[in-house]
This record gives sequence, C-alpha cells and structure tokens, in this order.
Amino acid sequence: MRRKLALISAAAVVATTGAVAVATQAFAASGCSAKYTVVNQWPGGFQGQVDVTNLGDALTSWTVGWDFGNTSQTITQIWNADKTQSGVHVNATNLSWNGNVATNGAISFGFTGNWSGSNPNGTNFTLNGVACTGSTGGSPSPSRTSASPSPSTSTNPTAPTVALTSPTSGSTFTAPATVGLAASATAPGSTVSKVEFYNGATLLGTDTSSPYTFSWANVAAGSYSLTAKVYNAANVTATSAPVSISVTTTGGGGSHVDNPYVGAKVYVNPDWSAKAAAEAGGSRVSNQPTGVWLDSIAAITAPAGSGYATSLRAHLDNALAQGATLAQFVIYDLPGRDCAALASNGELGPTEIDRYKTEYIDPIAAIEADSRYSSIRIVNIIEIDSLPNLVTNADGQAGATSACATMKQNGNYVTGIQYALSKLHAAGTNNYEYIDAAHHGWIGWDTNFGPSAQLFASTAKGAVGGVATVDGFITDTANYSALSEPWIQPSVTINGQTIRQSKWVDWNQYTDELTFAQAFRQQLVSAGFNANIGMLIDTSRNGWGGSARPTAASTSTDINTYVDQSRIDRRIHAGNWCNQSGAGLGERPRATPATGIDAYVWIKPPGESDGSSSLVPTGPNNPGGKGFDRMCDPTYTGNGRNGNSLTGALPNAPISGAWFSAQFQQLMQNAYPAL
Repeated sequence: MRRKLALISAAAVVATTGAVAVATQAFAASGCSAKYTVVNQWPGGFQGQVDVTNLGDALTSWTVGWDFGNTSQTITQIWNADKTQSGVHVNATNLSWNGNVATNGAISFGFTGNWSGSNPNGTNFTLNGVACTGSTGGSPSPSRTSASPSPSTSTNPTAPTVALTSPTSGSTFTAPATVGLAASATAPGSTVSKVEFYNGATLLGTDTSSPYTFSWANVAAGSYSLTAKVYNAANVTATSAPVSISVTTTGGGGSHVDNPYVGAKVYVNPDWSAKAAAEAGGSRVSNQPTGVWLDSIAAITAPAGSGYATSLRAHLDNALAQGATLAQFVIYDLPGRDCAALASNGELGPTEIDRYKTEYIDPIAAIEADSRYSSIRIVNIIEIDSLPNLVTNADGQAGATSACATMKQNGNYVTGIQYALSKLHAAGTNNYEYIDAAHHGWIGWDTNFGPSAQLFASTAKGAVGGVATVDGFITDTANYSALSEPWIQPSVTINGQTIRQSKWVDWNQYTDELTFAQAFRQQLVSAGFNANIGMLIDTSRNGWGGSARPTAASTSTDINTYVDQSRIDRRIHAGNWCNQSGAGLGERPRATPATGIDAYVWIKPPGESDGSSSLVPTGPNNPGGKGFDRMCDPTYTGNGRNGNSLTGALPNAPISGAWFSAQFQQLMQNAYPAL
C-alpha cells in the first residue's frame, strides 16, 4: 500500500507559485505568454521562477528574454536553462535535453539572484525574439518591449488600458472546460495595481502581476461573455471589449488522438509534490508530473485510516483545478501480484479474480467514465511486471517461482488484464491504455523478446475491442536501465569479441531502453498491434549522472573491463531492481522525444522506496503486510535472477511506497541531465 501525505489543494499550489497555464484554441507561427514569480525572498537575495507557454508552432530550441526592474538584480544560479545577463536584460536558453517545445507546451526554469533597494518583477518577456503578449502572430521585438495592447473602452489618455488576449472571440471548448484567460494592460503615468477577469458581471479571478492571467476551471456547457478590468494606482479603471466563447459537450471526451502527450499539460500529484518540495533542493523537481499508483482497492476511495489521503476522484478534481489535460494512473492490483518479488505483493490472492473485477476495475472505470473529466486525457499504465513474469519466471528459468507458475496455470493475469483493457477502454474516448513491457534487461534476449510480444498480442486480442484497446506500451517502469548506452551497443567488437559476450550484457540483444523500446515496438506491430502504437519510457531513476558516469569509451582490450568502464548503467548486475545505489534522476518528462516514443515519463515517483532493506513485521508501519524481499537487502549475495551478485540496494530503506529521503537526495545529486 502506497502511503500518501495529506492533500494540498491545487488552489493553494497556484496561490504559492503564481503559475497559471494559458489555453488557446488556435495558433499562428509565433506567440507566447509568460509568467514571472518570486518564489521566495530574503534580504539581498531571492528565488525566481519563469514559466512560458509557447502559443505558436513547435520549437526545437528556445531563448527566453526579459528585463529586470533595476541593475541590482542579478542571477547567481539558474536551473533547467543556461543564461547570459547584460545590465538588466537576461537571456535564458535551453539545455541539450529540453529544447523541444510543442505548441501549447511549457518552458519552465528557476533561478536564485541578488537584489538591493527593490526587487520588482521581470518584464518585457520574449520567446525567440517575439514579444510574449498572450496571443499569436507577434513579430520580433528588437527593443525587447511588449507589443502594444488593443485599446480598451476608455478614451481618457491618462486612464489605464486593458485588452483580453486569450481566449479569442468565437473560441469553443469542451465541458467541463478549463479556459485560460490572459490580458495585457498599461497605466500611463501610473502603475497597474490589478486586473480582474469577469464572466458577465461575475468576478472570476484577479491577478496583480504581468502577464495578467487566470485559469477558469470546470466550466459547464453554455455561452459566455468575458471581459478584463484594470485598476491603476489611483483606482482609475477601464474595461476591455467583451469576448464571446462557447463551451459544448461531446460525450465521452471528444476525439481520441494518436499521442495523448502532445500539447498536454500533465497533472502534478500534490501528495508527491509536497514530499519532494519538503526536501532540501527538492523544489527543483517538485513541479514534475508523476504517476498516481492505484495499488489497492482502498486507493480508489481513500477511506479514513487507509493510509491514502487522496482518492481517484479527488486526483481528477485536482487535475481540473490545475488546468491539467492529462493525468497518469497505474492500474496495479492483480490477483497474485508480483509473483517473482515479495516487496510489492498485493492484497488479492491468486484466485480472487472476481474481486479484482468488481471491487477494483469496475469502480475505477466508473469514475474515469464520468463526463466531468472528459477534458482530461486519462492514461492508465496496466499492471506492472505481470505478463513479463509469465514469460520468464514461470517455467524452469533460473528465476522461476512457484507463485508465477501458479499464475500462468490459472490464467488470472491474462484474464485480469483483458478485463481491465475492456472496461477502461470503454470508459471514454479520453482514456488511453499502456501495457507494461518490463525492460531490456528482462525481455531483451531472443528467447524472451518474441514470446513476450506474442503473449501481449494474444492477451489484447481477447479483450472486448481487441488490439484497439491498447494505445501503447511502457518500459523501465520503476527500474533503472540507462536510456542510452553510447559505447556498449551490441554491434561493438573488442579484440575480436562482441559486446554481447561480456558478463554484463550476457548475450542480450539490447543494452539500453531507447533501442529496446523502439525495436520492441516493431515486434509488437508484427505480432498484430496497430501500427500507430507508441512507447513510453519511465526515466524517473535511470539518469546515472554524478562522478561515476563515464565520459568516454574505455581503451581496454579486455571485453569485460571495457564494458564495465564504458557503461552508463552502474548497477552491479542488470537484474538488480531495488533502491539502487548510485542512481540518479533521468530525462525530465516530455512528449515525442524520439522516433516511436510517445513520451518520457516519471511513472515511479522518485523518492518512493522499492522495498524494505530489512524484515518489517505487519503492523502500524506496514499496514499492507508487504513481504520482505532480500533483493532489497544490501548484504544479500543474490540469486539466479541477478547472477548471484550483490544487490546494490541502499541500506535503511522503508517498505515499498514509503518516502525514502536518502534515496531522493541521491537521485537529485546524480541526476542526468543535472539539475
């Protein structure tokens, strides 16, 4: 059972960060909206945050420019970007890993700085030289000043002016809608004190800093007239021309897209975010989207005393409040769950398939089918480690277990997944199902590669709707396999021997997740899946940065020495999976990072333990009665599944799902790309 912190409301998060997403229904070649937030301030220093939404065409690189209010404001450290500063002007440019930004995609980076006298907000934001006015069609702005706003209804030359820049008149949204409002405002001879946003005569929200924005959530079907009202320091006001929009119902979430991550704002789980932010340095990643694990029946409703703070419905309500358009849930409660590992054994016995259907899948499907959530693309990750166990750990292999043999013989893994696919796919066109496909260090061998694809295909074909119920597959969930291995690809030959002959690779056809996922996708299509299926790769803990990361290929002519000195993955054995020492955060979540890959995602929330490093008896600290797996014990010398090697697990780990501060700090320290 994954224990949760108390819910932090999305409204509180917005109030703290000031970040608001701006939605738009159409885009031109260029345009952007920007938000500058002082996250924290102290005498002489401060922490700032910049969030820019690309309203124009997709980008492959970016430069965000802005002006500080006085010359004392200087940046001392920046993350998620590089920077140059000349006087009051700053240019922040992308790093190697975050240059691609989709239409309506977000650019986000933070920094610390110095100030004296005053610390005003940054102004005159540009994206690749185009002023960020909250609308599209802007032109390069060499003077770095914002485009002039459209005139307001005021004719007094000393009065403030205001214009709604988003949404545009005639825009249509799908109920329950999240409508992003943005306005430009000026106050000649004075300052803008605030901008209010209205639907007719009803006040929706207020913003006091430029760019002026508000996210109107849960908007029902109907027609609306929106305006913005500006106040200057003397309390003189002006009101914008009205903008008419309509919100309609489509029933079942509108059209089903090929890649749900493109253009999506992905839900940030407040429970995980609060834990991450409470760690020293954790605010650098606490705004990242992670998976929500529905790992028991109680996780669906989160009753009092269950150890869960936030129910499935509450998570979806939080997503609406955040203006999120995609949320990720892990479906993880099969009968006889995790037959080859004890650390995450589930609550249902091997034969309790009826409870799985009626008490677990049916309630999830009913909630996800609620039209209230039709604006959210709901991504379900289907049953981690289940079908792969039937391929590799059920019949005579070195890692075979009697529990896996039982689940293969009774068929309840296959039956359960078929039922989950049938019900969740039917819940609405806004639902997307991705089946877990283990990782290269599990099914990359010839003996496992093809049979796994065939088992996945036969399982999906038995669902109501067949292979159309599957949108794709995910690899490396909750694992540590390196995303790319530049120097130990299987085609490399050292002193007449191929890399596959080394002890580490052990004749595997793949050495990293990206090449494996791309090749396995083709195998799945050959097995009968639709040609447009996509792959997800969980990169939450496979960065392997820090001082141990090799920077060049080894010069050794001994194949084992060459591989050990050249590999990015620093595990003792590729079969080690529990709380790995030396691991780091990997690529940050983003859409379409490589051919055939729908997204890099963080489905395993960094900082949640894989399992206890020592025996924990059932009781208040272990309400789910999870088993003790010696693969989480750093003193254990292994078994057939890891080549009888040491486990490489961190000491003093709590039960699976509990917060593990030492692991989280290590992951940040060894992040690659670095934080």
